[in-house]
Amino acid sequence: MRTNQCACVCAGIFSRDSFDPQTDGVCTVKAHGGFNAKNDAEVLYKAMKGLGTDEDAILQLLTARSNAQRQEIKAAYKTLHGNDLVDDLKSELGGKFESLIVALMTPPIMYDVTSLRDSIKGAGTDEKVLIEILASRLPNEVNQIKSLYKQEHNDDLEEDVTGDTGGNFRRMLVVLLQALLAAGEQKYGTDEGQFITILGNRSNAHLRRVFDEYRKISGYEIEESIQRETSGTLQEVLLAVVKCARGVPGYFAESLYNAMKGSGTDDQKLIRIMVSRSEVDMMDIRAEFRKRFATSLHKTIQGDTSGDYRKALLLLCGGDDA
Repeated sequence: MRTNQCACVCAGIFSRDSFDPQTDGVCTVKAHGGFNAKNDAEVLYKAMKGLGTDEDAILQLLTARSNAQRQEIKAAYKTLHGNDLVDDLKSELGGKFESLIVALMTPPIMYDVTSLRDSIKGAGTDEKVLIEILASRLPNEVNQIKSLYKQEHNDDLEEDVTGDTGGNFRRMLVVLLQALLAAGEQKYGTDEGQFITILGNRSNAHLRRVFDEYRKISGYEIEESIQRETSGTLQEVLLAVVKCARGVPGYFAESLYNAMKGSGTDDQKLIRIMVSRSEVDMMDIRAEFRKRFATSLHKTIQGDTSGDYRKALLLLCGGDDA
C-alpha cells in the first residue's frame, strides 16, 4: 500500500498537505528526536576548532538532522559564536565532501534556485540541470522556485531560461515553468509541437491516461515516438517528463545509475539527487534502483566514491538493499 501511495505522491497526485514523507517512511533523513540546536552547534564548533577537523563528527551529525533542523543549528551557531556556520564549514572542508555538506546546509528551494542559476549563468548552459529540476518538481515547488529566484537575483527565471535556450527545447521549458495543472483533450500527432502540447501539463495522473490512450491510437509507447521524432535536448526533456509522470523514483534511480556508470562520476548530479531526495523519496529510489539494475544503490555508491564523501553519501542512502 505504501509503495502505491508514494508513487502517487511522487507523481504529484496528492498535495504535500495530504502526505508527509517524514512520517510515511519513504525518506532516509528524518527530523531528529530530542533535537537541541545549541548542543548541535557546540558539537560542530568543537569539531572545527583547534588543529585538525573532525570530519566524521560533522557528517554524522548533519546527515542525521532534517534540513529544517540544520537551519536552526545554523542560527544557534551564529548566536553562540558570531560566525556563519556554512562559512566555517567551507574553510575547514574541501573538495566533493565540502560541496556535499554545503548542499545539506542549503534550504531545499534555495538549493534548486542556486542549481538553476549556476546552470544558466555559468560558462555555457547546463541543460541537464534545467531538465532534471523542472521536469521533476511539483507545480507548487516550481512556483516557489520562481518566486525565490526573483527575490534572490532580481531576475525572472523564465526570462533567464528563454534567453539561454532556443527552439522547441525552450518552448517545453517555458511550459514546465508555467506549472500548469491540467490539459484539455488533445489531438495526437507526432510532430514536436504536438509532443509539447501533450506533455505540457503537470497533472501526472492525467499524463498516464494520455500515454495509455496514445498507445491505443498510435500502436507505440510515447517514449518510442519521442525517440523516433525528436533529438537532442528536446528529446531529453520530453523523455524526462514522461519518466517523471510514470514515477519520479524510477526517474531518479536511472539518473543516479547514469551518474556513476562507466569511467568517471558526475558528482554534481550525485550530490544534487542524494541531498534533494533524502527527505522525499529515497527509499523508493533505492527500491527502483535495485529492481532495474540488479545491484543496490548503496553498493554502487560504495564502489564509486571514497573517504568522508562516501561515508556521508551512504548515510543519506540509509541502507543496503542487497
